[in-house]
Amino acid sequence: MGLEIGVETVPLRMDAEGVVRVGATRVTLDTLIAAFKDGGTAEEIVSQSPTLQLADVYSVIAYYLRRPEDVEEYLEQRLSRAKVVREMNESRFDPEGVRDRLMARRPKES
Repeated sequence: MGLEIGVETVPLRMDAEGVVRVGATRVTLDTLIAAFKDGGTAEEIVSQSPTLQLADVYSVIAYYLRRPEDVEEYLEQRLSRAKVVREMNESRFDPEGVRDRLMARRPKES
């Protein structure tokens, strides 16, 4: 029996909203790469997100290291989209004084 050398698929998938997730989990590529950039090892990342498989984390890190420009472009697009959504929400719902408004709704203690 010999060692079978073959091509393995990177465990990444795009969900219906266009967000890239790792394996069959809800963990995003953004989250995994941010943890890696912050110095997290594959083992530490798995311990923080136990739904991840260690081999999948290593595979995604290798994918990032082989294609940093592509992944960084995707991450930048995600940040830009998040900024647009945040600005839309803030234009509809003024974030200033939210705590004070919520506290004013609280029943007064006698």
